[in-house]
Amino acid sequence: MSTPETNPEPNAEGRIESFGPVESTPSLTRSGATRSIGIAFLVTALILAAFIYRVLRNIGMMHTSLIFLGIPLILGALLAMAPRPKSATGGILRGIALALLIVAPLVGEGYLCILFASPLFFGVGLLVGGIIDISRKHKRTVTLSCVIVLLPFTLEGTTPQLSFNRTQFATATRIVNAPAAQIVAALAQSPQIAAPLPRFLRIGFPRPLSATGSGLAIGSVRVIHFTGAEGDPPGDLTMRVVQSDLQPASGHIHFETINDSSKLTQWLRWRSSDVSWQAIDSTHTAITWRIGFDRQLDPYWYFAPWEQLAVHQAAGYLITANTMPHGQPGS
Repeated sequence: MSTPETNPEPNAEGRIESFGPVESTPSLTRSGATRSIGIAFLVTALILAAFIYRVLRNIGMMHTSLIFLGIPLILGALLAMAPRPKSATGGILRGIALALLIVAPLVGEGYLCILFASPLFFGVGLLVGGIIDISRKHKRTVTLSCVIVLLPFTLEGTTPQLSFNRTQFATATRIVNAPAAQIVAALAQSPQIAAPLPRFLRIGFPRPLSATGSGLAIGSVRVIHFTGAEGDPPGDLTMRVVQSDLQPASGHIHFETINDSSKLTQWLRWRSSDVSWQAIDSTHTAITWRIGFDRQLDPYWYFAPWEQLAVHQAAGYLITANTMPHGQPGS
């Protein structure tokens, strides 16, 4: 039996319109499926990144390059294997941004860690994505090769043999408007913490809440009580005078750390403070404050400059706050 033909009818403007069933476009169906698979890859990558972080934290590797380079490398590789977006780099960077915004708070990291980790994460994502995008233009697949080549760089800090020297020193020198005798009197008092911290040290580092202890004789103790951070409780940095050389126009005091339960240990371990001064004239004294510390974070090339900056500013702050009789900054 033949199917009757349907004659199209003209519309009000005289044009003929045809009505019939609307079929789904195959390209739209494929696009929706690709998007769903991409979301599944992203969720899997985020869950795996959180799991790896937890494992590394439990085995004491949370300060190593495995955290700051290894996790973004794995994220980038997984996201690159998702259905191909127009740009692998764009897909990887979007995934890393979501990881930092969603996963990091869930595993207990605060905004300060995210702030310092994000350049490393995005840098690794740019590197991996750039390599993959270039390889795709040449019809090659290099995701696995990229991971293998970059993997050794994520192992820094996992063993002493794979670590750079952690001991560092930061020094600040100021000329203050006070005679040497007043400098000695100020140093003999309890540490002063009322002066505002430098701007960089106010971005989320632990802050001193109180300080006790006085005297410059060998054995004299200073205790500085710091705020907690990112869920950790407050803690104390305790230092003791182990060398004391007091001359009329010059002098030197050496403090060594005897205990540190502060949150500072997540970043560095404060080893020592050396304070030396030399009278320039009857009303001016040159003061040098040198702090020794052990860097706790890897990779070296990224975190060493940041820690050096932070401790250098701390040394300058200690001169300003603790060597002026009335807490006034020197010239």
